[in-house]
This record gives sequence, C-alpha cells and structure tokens, in this order.
Amino acid sequence: MKSSLVAVSVAVVVAGLVTALKDRAAIQDMLGLNQPAAAPQLMLMGRISGPDGPPKQPADMQSIAEQIQATAGAQAPINAQPQGEPAAPQPDAVAQAQPQPQPQQPAAQRPAAASTNPQPAAPKVDESALRYFASRGDKARLQAEISRLQALYPNWVPPADPLAVPQSGDKQLEAMWQLYSEGRYAELRKSIADRQAAEAGWQPPADLLDRLDVAEARARLVNASDLKQYATVVQIGAATPSLLTCADIDVLWRVAEAFARTDRTQRAQDAYTYILKACTNPQERLATMQKASGLLPYAPMQVLLGLERPDGNGGREFDSIRNDLARNFVAAGNANPDLAVSPDYLTLVQRLAETQGLASDNLLLGWYHLRRENYADAEKWFRAARAKEDSASASQGLALALIAEKKEQEAEDVMYKWRGDSKDATATYLAATANLMALQPPANIPEEVLSRIATEIIAQKYVPTAQQFGWYARSLNQPQTAARWFETALRWKPDDEPSAYGLVITREQLNDHRGVAEVQRLWAGRSARIAQLGETSALTPQVRAPLPGPGQAPQLQQVQPQQVQAPQAQTYQPQVIAEPAPVVAAAAPAERPMPRQAEPIQQASRPAPATRGARQIRGCSTTVDARLLDPQSALNRGWCLMDLNRPMEAVEAFEAALASPTRKVREDAAYGQSLAYLRAGLSNNAAVAATKAPQTRQRAAELQVSILADRALAAFTAKRYREALVYLDQRAQLQQERIDLMVLRGYSYMNLQMYGDAERIFNAAAAVGSKDGYRGLADLKDATHPEGKQ
Repeated sequence: MKSSLVAVSVAVVVAGLVTALKDRAAIQDMLGLNQPAAAPQLMLMGRISGPDGPPKQPADMQSIAEQIQATAGAQAPINAQPQGEPAAPQPDAVAQAQPQPQPQQPAAQRPAAASTNPQPAAPKVDESALRYFASRGDKARLQAEISRLQALYPNWVPPADPLAVPQSGDKQLEAMWQLYSEGRYAELRKSIADRQAAEAGWQPPADLLDRLDVAEARARLVNASDLKQYATVVQIGAATPSLLTCADIDVLWRVAEAFARTDRTQRAQDAYTYILKACTNPQERLATMQKASGLLPYAPMQVLLGLERPDGNGGREFDSIRNDLARNFVAAGNANPDLAVSPDYLTLVQRLAETQGLASDNLLLGWYHLRRENYADAEKWFRAARAKEDSASASQGLALALIAEKKEQEAEDVMYKWRGDSKDATATYLAATANLMALQPPANIPEEVLSRIATEIIAQKYVPTAQQFGWYARSLNQPQTAARWFETALRWKPDDEPSAYGLVITREQLNDHRGVAEVQRLWAGRSARIAQLGETSALTPQVRAPLPGPGQAPQLQQVQPQQVQAPQAQTYQPQVIAEPAPVVAAAAPAERPMPRQAEPIQQASRPAPATRGARQIRGCSTTVDARLLDPQSALNRGWCLMDLNRPMEAVEAFEAALASPTRKVREDAAYGQSLAYLRAGLSNNAAVAATKAPQTRQRAAELQVSILADRALAAFTAKRYREALVYLDQRAQLQQERIDLMVLRGYSYMNLQMYGDAERIFNAAAAVGSKDGYRGLADLKDATHPEGKQ
C-alpha cells in the first residue's frame, strides 16, 4: 500500500512538470523573458497545475509496482540518479496545489451516458521509454514516464503490465536509452546524429529528445553556477522552467544564489519563499534556511522565518539552527549600525556567550554595542572575550571602547601587543597614542611607555602623535624637546599647521628670533595666528601690580599627625621620551585624595603665589560672564578675582582674555590662569595653561617651581613617596629647597624605610631651628625603635 501511495504522489508531480514544458510561453512571460530589454527573472514560483481537459485515467499503480518488484529481483540494482538530470520527484516534494488522483472507476460503475459517447481515436503513443524503464526495474522513472504520458495524452490508458509492451526490436534505440540512463549525453547526441546520417528519415523519439534537452540544460546550469557565472544560471533556469521545482532542489538553490549574487535580493527571496511554501522535505527546508542566511540581509530573512512550521514535537522546524541564525543577525548588526536587531536575538547570543564559553560570541556583542556607541557594554563584552582568548580583534575592540571612555592609557597598553597584527590594529594603536598624549591635563605616563610609543611613532611616521609629543613636552616646560618633536612632525607632513604653530611659539619661548622668522616666512598667507605671533600693542592694563617673584615660593599644606605606616610597595621612575629627545618630568594624577600621612608637617599650604602688590581697585563683586567682555577687561577682571581669592572664576576670565590678538595680553592671561589653577590646587591644569602663550624665562621658571612643589605634595598625600621625591629633586634643580620641603622629603624617606636619608634631612632642618625638623627626628626614633615608645 505504501509503494502505491509513493507512486501516485510522484506521478502527480511529473504531470505538473510536463504541463510546464507544454506551456513554456506562459512561464517565460512570468520570468520576463519575452521582454527584449529585461533581464531574466525567476518564475513567480506559483504552483504548477495541468491544463483543463477530460479527467485522466490513472494506471493501476499497485499492480505495476508488484510486477516491477518481481522483475527487479532478476535485474541488476537500480542505477544511481545520473548526473545532469533532474532528480526523480520524492513523495514529500509534491507541489501542494496538485489534486490527488482518484482511483479508476470500474466500467460497470460508470454512468450509462458515458457509454453512448463516441470514443476518441486511440492516440499513437511512444511507449518505448515506458518499457525500457520497466525492464530496468527503475520504478521512479517508470512512474514519472507514466505521469508524463498521461499529461501529454489525457485519453491514453497506461498498460497494466509495462513489461508486456512489445519490444520495438530496435537495439540501437535501446542503446540510446542506456546512454541517457547513464548520463552520457554527449555520446547520446553523437549516436543520434550518426543514425540520422546513416538512415535517411529516421527521427529519435520526441520523449528522448525532450529529456535530453532538460538534462543538458541542468548540466550547463550547474557548470555555470560552479564557475560563478550567475547571469548564465538565471538565463538557463528561466529557459528551462521544468527544472525549477521541488523535484530538483539543488537547481532552485543555485538559481536563488545567482539572484542574490547579482544584487537581485527580492528575486532571491522569491526563490527561497517558493521552496518553503511548496517543498515539504524537512532536511531540504532546513538546508534552504541555512543557505539563505548566508546570502540574504536581515529583513528578508525575517520574512522567510515567518514560513517556519511546527516540528510536531512542540518546537519549530528551524530550532536546530536558531543559535547560528541569531549569531548571523547580530553580525549583520555589526556591519550596519543603523540596523535594529530584535532584542530576542541579542538575548539569545548573550545566553550563548555566558553558557558556551566561546570568545566569538562575546566579540559579536562587543562590536554590536561599539557600533551603537554603547561603550560601557562594549567594554564589558570585549573584556570577557579577552579573558577567554586574547586576540587582536578583542584587543582592538576593547581599545576603541576605552578611547571613547577617555581611558587612553589603558587602550595603548591593550593594543601594544597587537599593534602590527593588521592595518586596522596599527591604526587603532596609533589613535590610542595620539589620544593619550593629548590628554588634558597631561597623563602620568611611565618612562617605558613613552619610549615604546616614540619608537612606534617614528617607525610609522605618524604625525598626530608626533605633534602631541611636542605639546606634551611643552606642558612639562621642556621647550627644546618640544621643538624637536614639532620639527619631526613637519618633516613627515610639511603642511601640518598645528605643528608649525607649536614650533613657532616654542622657538619664541627659546628666544630663537631667526627660527620664528623662518616659520613665519614659510607660512605667510596660510596661517593668521602664525603671522600675528610677536605683534605688540600699546594696550596694556592701566595698573600693573608686581607678580610674585621667584623668591616668593609657595608653602605646603598642613598635614595632621599620625603614626608611622609601613611604606607603600610602589615605585616611580622619571619619564623619558626616547626619540627625538627625552622628556624627564611627568604629570601628577588629576585626583588627589588627602590621606593622613606618617607625621605632621607644620605651616604648610598649597602653592599660593603672593599678591601682586598695590593694585587699583577694580569692580568684580558682581557676576559677569567673562566671555562677553573684551580681552583687556576680562584680564583685569581675572586679577580682581584673584585678589578676592576666587581662583576658579578667575580661570574663566583669563580664558576669555586669551582670545586677545595682542601678544602681551595673551601672555599675562596665560600666566594669570596658571596662578589661578595653582591656587585651586590643580597643578596639572596650571602646567597646561602656562603653554597657552609664550612666557618670559623668569615667569616660566617661577611657574615650574610652583607646579613641582604642588605635585610633590600631591604625590606625598597620595602615598606615592618615590614620586614625591622625584618632583622634589626636579624642583631642587631650579631653586634651592625650602625648609618645609626638606621636611617633606624627610618624611618621604622615612615612609620608604630609607631611615639613614631621613635622619640626614631631619638633622639639616633641625640645625636651622626648624621645629618640624626636631619632630621628624622624634618620629624617626619611634619608627626605628618602637620598643622605646611610651
């Protein structure tokens, strides 16, 4: 019974295929082939139905199958499907729109009126192929041939026993069918041609020629697909619509791919939609979704997923590939930041990342969030990916997220290992270095990091970071080093105006008038700010009070006493820029916690430059937006606010004054802003402000002394004692060390357990009558001989 059902189902499909061959013109209209200028279009994938006409008289498939089964025992096994011919239709590949044939009604039960109708003349049917397939035991092809003949000849009744069909006695024709069955189409063509040449008037059976045409068309289509000649694939498929059915799913897949590869997404979607609507084989449907997911964008894939069917076990038929589909969709979102991927797919990939342990899932989520500027989420997933597998992609993504989050120093460290992995990795590393060097206030970069950055920048000749090295050196008051970096950047990119501006103001700071004139000559007519550099104006403040002199050194803040603590296990090394020139100083951290330290330092305060002496009273008690004032008035207001000890308001006023075209006003504004930052305890900002306009050597030295003292105190209060000693050493090179700073140095030594150095410093301070020196000696004794402490 089962074989009977199989036979009936296959017969219906083949009948539909033959009908399509007979009505090729209509299908070509659907494909758009009859339009001269139009590109071939795939058939609209509608279900194929046979022409209207008298009802067919189906064969008794049960008896035929039984006879073939008996014959097959004496025959060789059924040949494998020959290459190049559409596969024999399977029961589950039947077009769903085909009506199922009804069992043949016995003659005795037919209406009486039917017997009075004249019977049509029996058609002359070539049954040679029918008998050939039956004799070979090829049940699938026999059933397909019966259905084809029924479609061509509606009144034809298939023989009850195909094996009883008389042999034609044509051995040559039998040999031709053998060649066809084995897929030897070129030999078959030659055999036909040879016989036609030898026997005038002989013609091969039309059935054989039709089958040969279709088989050769399929072979050409497959060959064109393998050679990626996608336009040819579409043309052949359009010209041979009998190939475009569920009976040969591979051809449908190839035509769909050809549409997708030639940017006809809608036509590719139509092809896959036809398969999912008309074809029922579960494995083929699953494979169809897998192929489509690699070729179609996100939106068409959602349409195809809407055609999914239940699997009969409480799930859906595509559940086995759901995870891979979700990964593909998130990857599509990575490529297109405007694509809104369903949260369900994101949730699924997140669950996979957390449960399956694949770094690739973390990377998918990291890049997805990075493309949408969700930097915190991106950082989280990239860190998780690196924890599972440190790779260039994970490091690059993490570095980009860190740069966006203003964590440039960590970004440089993350990417350094992978900087040469690819062009993108190199670009990411260079961007991290440029952003790191451009931080305001300048970052506290270790010497080895500066050295490796410089080495890489010189190797890559990367102008942005070279320029930033120049500004970084200026912020540390190293104009000679800054000038060399600006010159290096200009050698690599002569039209880099910011580097030229940095070079000219640095040369002016070094009193290199000839060098300033040379830069101005080269940039004449190209940069207004370079051309205006050095111009003077008679407009000066009406009343100028004296600025704090170098001898008026700032004092340190007072720190409350506390018992001696164990030294911190941290070290500090001075920073050096390897090339073109060294940078020795370093910037202190921006945040300064004020923990209680080992012992007291009396009479200490933040750097607070002395007042400028007698100054004309200026009104600044009211709130005014300094940006609305002219530069000279803004400068006067800044000094007034400094007199009232309102340094942060003064910073804004001095900033407005920096916009002045007059060199003297800009110089005073930069100097005043540096003093304001120092009074507010922001030494790093003060260092940056000092570079906004050239300063005299006296002022530059004064600011540098104050900044280093402030940084030393900040490092000490943060328990970075080695760093504090470095700043104190740098300051001592510029100015003799004051007593309060000597005491600070002594306590730094003591916290580092360098007791001999601490004792020497405290003795020196005590020798000039410093009470803090005496106290330091007492605290040192308690630290080294705790058993004698009461």
